Parts: sequence; structure tokens; C-alpha cells
Amino acid sequence: MITSKGIKPDEREQVATLYWEAFGPKLARVMHPEPKAMAFIEKVLDPEHAICAHDREGKLLGVAGFKTYEGALVNGTFEQLSQAYGPFGAVWRAALLSLLERDTEDARFLMDGIFVEPTARGQGVGTTLLKAIVTEAHRRGFGEVRLDVIDANTRARALYERFGFVPKHTQNMGLLRHIFGFKSATTMIYQV
Repeated sequence: MITSKGIKPDEREQVATLYWEAFGPKLARVMHPEPKAMAFIEKVLDPEHAICAHDREGKLLGVAGFKTYEGALVNGTFEQLSQAYGPFGAVWRAALLSLLERDTEDARFLMDGIFVEPTARGQGVGTTLLKAIVTEAHRRGFGEVRLDVIDANTRARALYERFGFVPKHTQNMGLLRHIFGFKSATTMIYQV
């Protein structure tokens, strides 16, 4: 398995599809209809904020996104949201999506999503991507990596705990659970 920074131009559609498969359940009510959501995600993907895992033949196996002060893996602007959904649709979507926004920190490198091709799950792709994220954090001078995992994603949380991430804080979603489909999100930290 080979990891590399960036997304190849011919992989944008596949990355958007994998992203939607992973995060669509919590974004569907806000980003619907699905074809618009997929087109928006594909358009705003920022290759500079992605680490991809490929097999030896070059097949994409998974992606880990990260967020910096310069951007994030899915890095759409309000203008791009307006182009996709119209001005009114952009306003209410932006307001709701801002509730999921996680700020970057000077002391911690923020992993902003990880997703693996369904046929490659259970083959160490997630662990390989986490190692690559830790390497990127170290290269950038960070002493910790931070991520947030929702309560409904028990498989991912188990992976993070096996890797060495430690839960630090859990935020309950309250009534927003009806919009996003999960009850809480836990911040986890890994010491680089």
C-alpha cells in the first residue's frame, strides 16, 4: 500500500463518492438532493488537504482529509454553495453546516475525515492513513492530532482507540440530532 498527498484529477469523482458514502448519512438532510451534493463535493475538493492510499496497481483505497488555516478537504465557499443551491438554499445550508464546523488550533493538527473504499475495509487502510496523518502532523511541527468521531460510528472509534487516540470531550447534539442523525461527537487526541 502506498500513501501520497493529494488527489489525482481523475479520482475526484471517486473521492466525492467515497466521501458521500462515509458522511452522507449525517449530511443528507442538509445537502440533499444527492446529485447536487455529489457535484458540489467533487467541485470543492482540495487535493492539498488529502492523503490518499493506493494499492500497488494504483487503485484508490481510501482518503484521510485534514484541515489547516489554509483550507480543508471539502473546502467550499458560500459563493460555491450559492452556485449549487441558489442564494436561499445556500443561506440555510451554510447556517446548518456551520454547526458541524471544527476550528483549527495552533497546538493540534486536525484530521477532518477518513474514509475507505468498501471492498478495502478491514485490510489496514485506515491504520495506514492514520500513520500518514501523524507523519504529516509531525512534518508540520504539531505535537498532537485531533479528530472528532460521532457516536454512530463505533467502528471508526474502535480503530482510533486501537491506534492510540484518547477521548477528551463529548459534545451532545441536542435537538440537532434530528437533522444530522447522531446524538454526540467525541473529540479524540493522539500524541505525536
